[in-house]
Amino acid sequence: MPCRELTYTDNKDWIAIEEWLEQRKDPDTNVDSLVRNILADVKTRGDEALVEYTRKFDCDSLEVESLRVPAALIQAALADIPKADVAILEESIDRVRTFHLNQKEKSWWTTAEDGTVLGQMVRPVDRVGLYVPGGQGGETPLISSLIMNAIPAQVAGVESIAVTSPPRQDGTLNPYILATAALLELDEIYLSGSAWAIAALAFGTQSIAPCDVLAGPGNIFVATAKAQLIGQVGIDMVAGPSEIVILADDSATPAWLAADMLSQAEHDPIAASILVTPEKALAEAVRKELVSQCKALPRNEIAAKSLKDWGAIITVPNMEAGAELVNQLAAEHLELALADPWTMLGSIRHAGAIFMGHNSPEPVGDYFAGPNHVLPTLRTVRFSSALSVQNFCKKSSVIATSSAYVAEHGDKIARLARLEGLEAHARSVETRIK
Repeated sequence: MPCRELTYTDNKDWIAIEEWLEQRKDPDTNVDSLVRNILADVKTRGDEALVEYTRKFDCDSLEVESLRVPAALIQAALADIPKADVAILEESIDRVRTFHLNQKEKSWWTTAEDGTVLGQMVRPVDRVGLYVPGGQGGETPLISSLIMNAIPAQVAGVESIAVTSPPRQDGTLNPYILATAALLELDEIYLSGSAWAIAALAFGTQSIAPCDVLAGPGNIFVATAKAQLIGQVGIDMVAGPSEIVILADDSATPAWLAADMLSQAEHDPIAASILVTPEKALAEAVRKELVSQCKALPRNEIAAKSLKDWGAIITVPNMEAGAELVNQLAAEHLELALADPWTMLGSIRHAGAIFMGHNSPEPVGDYFAGPNHVLPTLRTVRFSSALSVQNFCKKSSVIATSSAYVAEHGDKIARLARLEGLEAHARSVETRIK
């Protein structure tokens, strides 16, 4: 299981590294046309198309009447999973909710001496649609995705939330998805997956009301559908394959670093796992650990291919060069596996989530700590952020000016309008001061 071994000395070495990583972005144009047709079909035929696609790909016995999961079944699922697991889910939900409560923004107002009132009103969107992948035939449900997407919408104050997830072959959902929904007090769940589910949430069907914002991870069909809907509905982000970068010094434990790299590699054959370190002995020790640990993983074939194609151990001359490279890589997840990570934090400009020190592995953030694990990928953290309460809010400016204000400033406003060739704008103001 070879893993790239590279050297970064200064910015000139970035060119080759960037060219290599850019290949992960290679789009599948065939998917574009297929998804475009699916969106149009669901928009036109509604439930009929939704059921047709679901029968073809997921559950061949699905009927229109079975699209929505009865609320009683959602609640009943709490008894179908171990009580210990319910307790873990409850604690995870509580921690994630507590974190996101700190993100809430308030409306604000300013008042001038002349009575002018200016402000910003923050309001939640009316309705949100969440997509939850079923995972390997419904047997590895992405329950953490439901938690991470639902909670910021709820904290924002969204009153109507719909959830879709592909049914298993027998027409059911994994009880862990239903139980998690019950704990989140969500009772609107539909049996639908892939691009047709995204279309239904966006446009609405006879059974599903349209949504204003869509969120949730998925395969390339889901991601492409969301991308094609930009401008028609709000979306969380168009996320690519997962990635982790680890900046490590000689205080790091090789076995831990390898385990953390593999935690991303097992996601997907095009997930990227990169170690950056000035310590050559550490780099060699991690390489050996990757080989031995990968063999013991249930998903070892996926992890091995990921490491072979998109994994790397990059040696740098010093920590300053390491920080420079980390900012160039602009990774979804960044671990600072350092004796004193806090001294390095100020040098980090681009990272989706930053994990501090040897006892903050990336899965802590995936499931339990509280911050959202829905993060930008493919270097888009240079200009975007983690999913948050703000994704489910909109802001309206409020302007209240008096006749005295218009009389004092009207001529200036009219002049600015005429400079832009907008005579009616100018007259709209002037008619009030004649």
